[in-house]
Amino acid sequence: MNNILIAPSLLAADFANLQRDIEMVNASDADWFHIDVMDGHFVPNISFGMPVIEAINRHAKKPLDVHLMIEKPERYLAEFKKLGATNITVHYEACTHLHRTLQQIKDLGCLAGVVLNPATPVSVLEEILPDCEMVLLMSVNPGYGGQKFIESTYDKVRKLRSMIQEKGLNTLIEIDGGVNQETGQKLVDAGADILIAGSYVFGAKDPIETIANLKKIK
Repeated sequence: MNNILIAPSLLAADFANLQRDIEMVNASDADWFHIDVMDGHFVPNISFGMPVIEAINRHAKKPLDVHLMIEKPERYLAEFKKLGATNITVHYEACTHLHRTLQQIKDLGCLAGVVLNPATPVSVLEEILPDCEMVLLMSVNPGYGGQKFIESTYDKVRKLRSMIQEKGLNTLIEIDGGVNQETGQKLVDAGADILIAGSYVFGAKDPIETIANLKKIK
């Protein structure tokens, strides 16, 4: 992929001014809205409920990249599609029947992806990788924004890129956690296609310029 995709994470937005922050992303060079859905069980935090995502979709002019950090995500796939999800990623660690779940996502017309926690090796994807349109690698432990980037992620990206190339696939590699200009460049150099940035964007003095700079990474 020549053009790196940037997906600002709304988990870091100002929830009291959510429409303002959505309109900022609309006006920026960002490609997707990244939406972290947490249930308080799979991860120790609770984030967006369905009415909030429905409201986000009313104002968003870019695709919704929905990351389900929830137990038994297959129960809610159709609902998230109705709410406006363009992409749906589910955790390897949360899916007993991962192949079936990915097929369900594809049948809904969404881009289907798998997420791996930091401690989960990319080798677990050996059999399922041909069914993954996208793999999201967590570069922090899921559940909270603003965490420190886990350095071993670079090597993990390289291993995954090698697996994708060996199998002749077009699977995209997405990274979530601790992304900034420096880590973003190293991640792209290692083989990443999509960078999710939360606090680095929404905590910046000029979020639009920050997104534009991330977009310049080659």
